[in-house]
Amino acid sequence: MTLDSRRGYQGTNLVDILDRILDKGLVVAGDVRISLANVELLTIRIRLLVCSIDKAEQIGLNWWRYDRYLVTQEGTEATIARLEQRILDLEQQLAARSSATSEPPVPPAS
Repeated sequence: MTLDSRRGYQGTNLVDILDRILDKGLVVAGDVRISLANVELLTIRIRLLVCSIDKAEQIGLNWWRYDRYLVTQEGTEATIARLEQRILDLEQQLAARSSATSEPPVPPAS
């Protein structure tokens, strides 16, 4: 095989393969079953979908938009600011009480 004949062959590189998979999508499905004496003890169904976010939204998979751990909810920042202010107020009240109790007691007037 000469160098010129190798140049004529255009292989698919990894970037092309990933681009095609993310554009079209790839589904891997499988089942794992554990049985003992023809009695099924455990079944695990595995489904894996690999695709781009755009493709997932096209087929109706957009769970990340509504997951409360991934999306900030309305009013979250206002709630955090209110709680931080409340903590500051409580710390100031605690400091005022501790400074009032640390003063030496005033002897009673006779």
